[in-house]
Amino acid sequence: FQGFNATPEDDYMKSRKVLFVNGDLQVGLAAPKKSTDYFFKNADADEILFIHRGEGSVDTMFGSIEFGYGDYIVIPRGTVYQINFKNEDNLLLIIESTSPVSVPNRYTNNVGQFQEHSPFCERDFRVPTGMKTYDETGEFDIYIKKKNTIFPYTYMHHPFDVIGWDGFHYPYAMNILDFEPLTGRIHMPPPIHQQFEAAGFVVCSFVPRLYDYHPDAIPAPYHHSNIDSDEILYYVDGDFMSRNNIKKGQFTLHPAGIPHGPHPGAIERSIGQKETKELAVMIDPFRPVSITKEALKMEVKDYYKSWLPEAITQ
Repeated sequence: FQGFNATPEDDYMKSRKVLFVNGDLQVGLAAPKKSTDYFFKNADADEILFIHRGEGSVDTMFGSIEFGYGDYIVIPRGTVYQINFKNEDNLLLIIESTSPVSVPNRYTNNVGQFQEHSPFCERDFRVPTGMKTYDETGEFDIYIKKKNTIFPYTYMHHPFDVIGWDGFHYPYAMNILDFEPLTGRIHMPPPIHQQFEAAGFVVCSFVPRLYDYHPDAIPAPYHHSNIDSDEILYYVDGDFMSRNNIKKGQFTLHPAGIPHGPHPGAIERSIGQKETKELAVMIDPFRPVSITKEALKMEVKDYYKSWLPEAITQ
């Protein structure tokens, strides 16, 4: 699916297009051109916003989070926010989770501290700063999403009329390039890339890293069939060594049980390579996803033929 074909829209909410969906999550893209003059609250789901293009800030009652290329922004459900962009060229990957988004338990100890084997730590997370108290009355438009429907509300008081907060329920950001990859002498399993998890899916980050360094290693991943999950890959940047002709902004969807792996020639090309510069976000839903009409508009229809030898495709 060619995600760069997402149609830009002035309005942030109208630009959000759902592409893949099941009872646990929605995955989509947004290409908004303008900042919001209204507020938004998702009462259905935690949100993960991945910034592929664009800069700006997410403003909340907790304060603001500046964002730019490669940032993940996690916004817990019920958080009222405004999003402000610095320019009109923006592209966001949006994941909505019906269960809370968290980091994998195996990365932390029994009191919640990140352990040394974790690919990131507390210093990598950026929390809201510069909280402003707005003691204002008037008419403040808030769109509230509930049961997959947007309900318009008008508040009499500014939604950010708070003087402080505590606890650990707040939005935060982390850049994908701050994910420290785990490497090894032989092929490392996919969970080493895991960044977030929820009840029905996981999110992984593929970042530049050294390849397997055993002298007889073949760096390209082996062919496989996912049994417990579908596999959605969103290609962000670089050269994805197991694929031919993959472009920035494309999605691939490999349903559970369907064999897939490196394209023809990719295994041979990988031999002797020392590192990869790939950058991608992988989403693995544990239950099958449905494909929306919006996604079908972006479909690369001959993708499935790309594993065939060139002589056959011609």
